[in-house]
Amino acid sequence: MARTLSTLLLMGLLAGCVTVTDKQSNVKFDSIQAAESRISLGIAYLNAGQWERARQNLEMAVQFAPKYYRSLISFAHYLEKVEEFDQAEQQYITALRYSPKNGDVQNNYGVFLCRQERYSEAQKAFAKAIDQPYYYKMSGSFENAALCALKAGERQQAKIWFEKAIDHEPNRPLSSVQLARLEVEDSELNDARIRLFKFHKRYGYRPNSLLTLIELESKAERPNEVTRYANVLARQFPKSNEYRQYLENEY
Repeated sequence: MARTLSTLLLMGLLAGCVTVTDKQSNVKFDSIQAAESRISLGIAYLNAGQWERARQNLEMAVQFAPKYYRSLISFAHYLEKVEEFDQAEQQYITALRYSPKNGDVQNNYGVFLCRQERYSEAQKAFAKAIDQPYYYKMSGSFENAALCALKAGERQQAKIWFEKAIDHEPNRPLSSVQLARLEVEDSELNDARIRLFKFHKRYGYRPNSLLTLIELESKAERPNEVTRYANVLARQFPKSNEYRQYLENEY
């Protein structure tokens, strides 16, 4: 579940910008734009596994715009990746000091706290993100809250948050499949079947949705349907973890 915990990292944009004038050249230096360039480079290097260059660029982003929330949470993301957790948290705390009403900061701090198994604190951060006026990523924060609740073993609360995520964004794939899985576990088979039918109509078959459907039909004692969807899983996703789980009866 920690692997699937989703984030809304690095998606917000600042409406304005801060400029500094070089008196000699009379050229305006846009600190936010400079920070954004370094953030893009840093994240690209991070994704490519070039850790040193990632750090250099993300540190420069903070130097260019030390109060800009994206500089701070980007560097925090890097620090978490390299397991410098105390320093990562300090970046989040600094970001919250300068941007206490920013939903992106609260959401990403919640994800960080959940990964540290500080579940109660994480849920408070997600709640603060959701409560922000004009925060348009509520569905993502509800989904993160649900995934964190699952990680904490709070299944019923997770179902509530997944439903909230779907209410705010009906075509949210991860929440749809996760909620269907919980419905199967709770023997709410018709609800889960309808949900998965809608999911497949929109997105096509996915390994996790097929495995959930196999589990559903097995629980409904419909062996022909189990075989049917197992064949689809084998044909379309033969190398998937879900197909391995099916072969090993781990569903």
